[in-house]
Amino acid sequence: MSRIGKIPVEIPAGVKVIQDQYTIKVEGPKGKLSMEMPKGVDVVLGDKCVEVKRPSEGRKERSYHGLVRTLIANMVKGVSSGFEKGLEISGVGYRAEVAGSNLKLIIGYSAPVEYAIPEGIQIKVDKQVNIAVSGIDKQLVGRVAAEIRGLKKPEPYKGKGIKYTTETVRRKVGKSVGA
Repeated sequence: MSRIGKIPVEIPAGVKVIQDQYTIKVEGPKGKLSMEMPKGVDVVLGDKCVEVKRPSEGRKERSYHGLVRTLIANMVKGVSSGFEKGLEISGVGYRAEVAGSNLKLIIGYSAPVEYAIPEGIQIKVDKQVNIAVSGIDKQLVGRVAAEIRGLKKPEPYKGKGIKYTTETVRRKVGKSVGA
């Protein structure tokens, strides 16, 4: 039995979980999310919790058991409180600003880099070097943060670039002058 899959998902107040044939819909104060259910996993809706069951012990059913439970838990958390990832820009003259539906980054290239903000994502820039990516879909928030970081990854010699706030960049020693 999956250790993660057998834990019921608690539903907080103000969140509704609706199950159609093979679709789970979660509605909350921050928005709505839906997910297609894979075959081989059953979802049992209770009053204050959702349980994920598997009818057989096949390989696919076992692999989907914990995955589906975690995806439902992420949807419930997303519509109730949301997700956020932080990014930091380091480097002389490097900065960011939000211009309409684009994130404008000045990160050492000859022209500013424009990043189109996807639907359902909010980006806040603080002090021109701290970027906060937030939204209700955990996968989308992580992907957008990774794409922004990928525009200028932190380099190990001077530490210039875009990094996560929780990330530490291992610094390397540069060349030393011979005697």
